[in-house]
Amino acid sequence: MNVLITGAGRGIGLALTRAFLNDGHSVLAVSRNIEELNKIGNANLTAYSFDLLNNDFTPLLEKVSKTFIKLDILINNAGMLIVKPLLEFSDADFDKLFNVNVKAAYKMVRGCVPLMNQGSHIVNISSIGGFQGSVKFPGLALYSASKGALAVLTESMAIELADEKISVNALALGAVQTEMLSAAFPEYKAPLQPDEMASFIKYFALSGHKVYNGKILPVSLSTP
Repeated sequence: MNVLITGAGRGIGLALTRAFLNDGHSVLAVSRNIEELNKIGNANLTAYSFDLLNNDFTPLLEKVSKTFIKLDILINNAGMLIVKPLLEFSDADFDKLFNVNVKAAYKMVRGCVPLMNQGSHIVNISSIGGFQGSVKFPGLALYSASKGALAVLTESMAIELADEKISVNALALGAVQTEMLSAAFPEYKAPLQPDEMASFIKYFALSGHKVYNGKILPVSLSTP
């Protein structure tokens, strides 16, 4: 399989890249910082440095088309977190969160669908914080709102891409011991490590679309 993963430079994205490579898949791993990716040393890995806050995705999409003739799996894993009380968020904070967590995922899908085979799978990594009815936490209002928007976008994408036979699902992740979680909850220790969650995401990306399409699936032991 040919796999594209955003936010692959650390945490779950890095573990996910390793998991696919260990199974012999070819991976285009995208991250602002690719230092850890360059240490992997696998011939099936192409690491590409790109900031998803850039307005122009042309260089990234050209890299995708040069790396893969066809793309089987797109995992929109990249995410941004800003923790602030609700009334202290600036307009710039709002734009950054929604640009990375929602708009970038849309732009990746728009740019990659022409390269995707029938039967391909798009997996958007959402958050249990953006899952309707879940527990919400102070300081995470805009992060949760952006992940909720990604969830609704996922449902709509599945309808729009049905004729292309491309499935789209979202995984609403709970607490995983990553740098992002530590920024939001410094004292909390999550029940799952990145490699454990990555193993599940890899399995779901490879086979979940045989059962699900247009679904938002909570994947959470704690919230936190």
